[in-house]
Amino acid sequence: MSMVQKISVRGRSLVCLLLLVGVLSACGSTGNTTGNAAGDNTTQQVDAEPKSQVTLTISAAASLKDSMEELASLYKKEHGNVTLTMNFGASGSLQKQIEQGAPADLFLSAGQKQMNALIDGKFVNADSKIDLLQNRLVLIVPSDAAIVPKDLEALKDNGFGKIALGEPEVVPAGSYTKESLEYAQLWDALQSKMVFAKDVTQVLTYVESGNADAGFVYESDAKLSDKVNTALVVDEKSHAPIVYPAGIVTATKHLDEAGQFLKFLQTAEARDVFASHGFTVTE
Repeated sequence: MSMVQKISVRGRSLVCLLLLVGVLSACGSTGNTTGNAAGDNTTQQVDAEPKSQVTLTISAAASLKDSMEELASLYKKEHGNVTLTMNFGASGSLQKQIEQGAPADLFLSAGQKQMNALIDGKFVNADSKIDLLQNRLVLIVPSDAAIVPKDLEALKDNGFGKIALGEPEVVPAGSYTKESLEYAQLWDALQSKMVFAKDVTQVLTYVESGNADAGFVYESDAKLSDKVNTALVVDEKSHAPIVYPAGIVTATKHLDEAGQFLKFLQTAEARDVFASHGFTVTE
């Protein structure tokens, strides 16, 4: 074979080899593309999979009703898979419900006593507990009242026949009221005039309707009504600090979702809502 023929054969062999490599590369590329496409489709299917529906039961002090209902609506807009069921009442009553096994995922109390009792009993996770809000105790009278007390001593006047307050054993506001009246040495003197209510909302209703001549509620409650006037703010030195703690109930089946909602309650958006309802936000 001549030198020219050898070169020609080698040339053809090289061309064939290059063509084979090209075909194999194309096949490999097609396989990878198909694989990637399949992977992308899998990812898209996972991302598109709807989140499971969850219902959270929030047991909260009655004085939080308006602010919590507003916050629930805001939260629902960003968390469509979460339904918030609100259970409002006196903190002491809510405490007993949780102790007896009533459904609850999050507890917001108007007093430390009730929260601490649940933590001690292992009904609320101690590590989840935060001090969320603060409030003040005020004395209110009907907006058309002829007499407005300037101090607690004035409640001894005959013009104040009925004085409404929460039941001290179950209503934190009632407990703070009792502390303040004992501090002023008026508890015994005013006993015959006292009308006890199941929560601060009922106290507010008694005064609004004229069924009580005066009543003790939180400042946030007084600001909700145009049917009452605030006569005075009770001296904060006369009672324990009014702090609203919040915590996750140990028996919750939705720990992550309950934790997310608790975090939401600490956001700037939620803090603004609480402030607009008369609460002082804890720093």
